[in-house]
Amino acid sequence: MKTGFFNVLDVQSFIDRLRGFDHLPALQTPLDEAHGCVLAAPVVSPEDLPAADRSCMDGYAVRAADLFGTTEGNPAYLECTGTVSIERPADFSIAAGECAAIVTGALLPRGADAVVMVEHTQEMGAGTVEIRKSVAPHEHVMLRGEDAVQGQPALTAGTLLRAQEIGLLAALGVQTVHVHRRPRVGIFSTGDEVIPAHATPRPGQVRDVNSHALQAMARAAGAAVTCYGIVPDDEKALTAMLARTTAENDMVLLSGGSSVGTRDLTMAALDSLDGAAVINHGVAISPGKPLILASADGKGQRCAVWGLPGQVTSAQVVMFVLGIPFVHWLAGRRTPFDQSAWASRRAVLARNIASRQGREDYIRVRLHAEEDGRVTATPVTGKSGLLRTMLQAHGVVRIPAHSEGLDSGTQVDVLLFGGGY
Repeated sequence: MKTGFFNVLDVQSFIDRLRGFDHLPALQTPLDEAHGCVLAAPVVSPEDLPAADRSCMDGYAVRAADLFGTTEGNPAYLECTGTVSIERPADFSIAAGECAAIVTGALLPRGADAVVMVEHTQEMGAGTVEIRKSVAPHEHVMLRGEDAVQGQPALTAGTLLRAQEIGLLAALGVQTVHVHRRPRVGIFSTGDEVIPAHATPRPGQVRDVNSHALQAMARAAGAAVTCYGIVPDDEKALTAMLARTTAENDMVLLSGGSSVGTRDLTMAALDSLDGAAVINHGVAISPGKPLILASADGKGQRCAVWGLPGQVTSAQVVMFVLGIPFVHWLAGRRTPFDQSAWASRRAVLARNIASRQGREDYIRVRLHAEEDGRVTATPVTGKSGLLRTMLQAHGVVRIPAHSEGLDSGTQVDVLLFGGGY
């Protein structure tokens, strides 16, 4: 049954359909191979971390009550009863009026509840220490279980494992983690006019930009990427490539052939592919309106097929706004489509931006730090097919579908491309 249709969805409805794809299955992964993965299950702490109260500073372990009201002009004098090293816990306790020299990381002796930094002290001789600053209880102290409590979740399911999380798990002695599998993304371009990047174009030909740009974006999002080259404008060849790529990947990105036109064969090829179904053709977004979303039966996992515009800047903007969050969704992140959590920069529009109601516009902008401390966002103008509009932009400004544009001076959030500003 032919599924050729053009049904323009609003962006949120399109995202709702993306959420219909499941997170990828989970597997056990060595800790040193888990960076960039997402936890599929919580990690329950096997122990308290720290295991006991520890000093955060070099200085003196004290009873905070002994230093109440202490200042530069009204110092306190305590008797030092010993030194605590990092290798050996103290075998003594301190009482009222006493302190103990301590180094960073050492365990607090019994009776102590705070640490005074060495910069605020002076040895007076005969074991007496002058202290010129008061401290609150637990000041400069890492408390037992402050990082993790034995038997409680140290990290929850859906947590992205950055270097920070890897460090915490190492501190807990965790050697393997239960994470979602990395998304496998297959990429190819279509069109008789498209040639490899290493070839010299003849009149009417263009080098394959999209495969390389989309590959870089998908890899930066944490995917394992395979590029399959270029497919000519031939329905059988396109169907064969779709059969291969959907069997080997969780997400397939093909560029070109998504517009409504006589040479656009993506819809026809999807109709010919066993186990494939078009979910939607058309999204109310600019650039990128003719986007196709389909599903296909892969090996053990439903594969999402994206028919991206062949126009290079449109393909990159759609990948940035919708494609990268979808990679993160497959990888197990729970809220990747929430743009309020994206890397962004607050700025002031340098001039008016017009928009058409009924679609979300993503306007490329360049940021500039002004002498008065403001950051301004200037729209990057240029013909739609020019790559320089992406090169010069630091990010995009979203104009909602109900808006006719934004006025100069409006405060906006600029969604930053990779690399930030």
